[in-house]
Amino acid sequence: MKTFAAISLAATALLAACTTPVALAPEATLTGRYADPAAIDPDHPPALMELNFESGGARLNGLIYLADGAGPHPTVVLLHGYPGNEKNLDLAQAMRREGFNVMFFHYRGAWGSDGNFSFSNVVEDVGAATGFLRANAGTYRTDPEKLILIGHSMGGFAAFSAAANDSRVACAAGLAPADFGVLGAAMAANPEVLEGFSGYTDTLSMLKGFSGEAAIVELFSNAAAFDLRAKAPELAGKSVLIVAGDADESTPLEGMIQPLMDAYEAAPDIETTLVVLPGDHSFSWSRAALIDTVIGWADGCR
Repeated sequence: MKTFAAISLAATALLAACTTPVALAPEATLTGRYADPAAIDPDHPPALMELNFESGGARLNGLIYLADGAGPHPTVVLLHGYPGNEKNLDLAQAMRREGFNVMFFHYRGAWGSDGNFSFSNVVEDVGAATGFLRANAGTYRTDPEKLILIGHSMGGFAAFSAAANDSRVACAAGLAPADFGVLGAAMAANPEVLEGFSGYTDTLSMLKGFSGEAAIVELFSNAAAFDLRAKAPELAGKSVLIVAGDADESTPLEGMIQPLMDAYEAAPDIETTLVVLPGDHSFSWSRAALIDTVIGWADGCR
């Protein structure tokens, strides 16, 4: 043990003698929402906190980006897609700089959270997340009446579905939202679509207790309940943002996004906004435009 300690000390001294001092980075030249804050509240600085909460008897893993200041802050629940490879955490960081808290979590059975995955569980998990934030508003400097749901792909389905179930949520956004009612109809009409979706699902090792067969059964069994267009009456009085990518092949503008937008625009009590960006399903070459669009809309939800 003494020999190991002596070797470690000698190695540390050698590295210190041979290492070139690291130059300090120049001052940031970015402006606006892409610049770091010029000053922070020393008593309530920006922070990242791990958290977990219960949904359906399972413990879900998550984290929250806390904005600068005592708050209470408007708080975003940022919902990932299927299976969640794109997490949009650049958006989370940008929204925190603008004064929003941002909570991110993994659904039941996804990416290490307890329980088994299902589409129905995803919607219930969002409700559990908003309930957790309201119950712990003081801990997380959160305004319980200013919770905003923002979801990508399947997360958009979850955001609109959960907002329809929660009268206290006034704002919901779908980034390339997946309408599972439309998807189920497409699979029923085209065996190749069904086989492709089922086969892809069987490769998703990060989703526990789920399979291609289970996905198809759930989508067919809940065709009406999963149709986002039919949720327009429950979204009355809310602000809804839909962002589409013009090169998106997963949730195409013409086949999925525009019918959803038409349904919400036809409902006179929904404040609807549709923005089409140059981009694929993950907005891979329009991230700055996506961030500007979402924050511009969310500013009206403070």
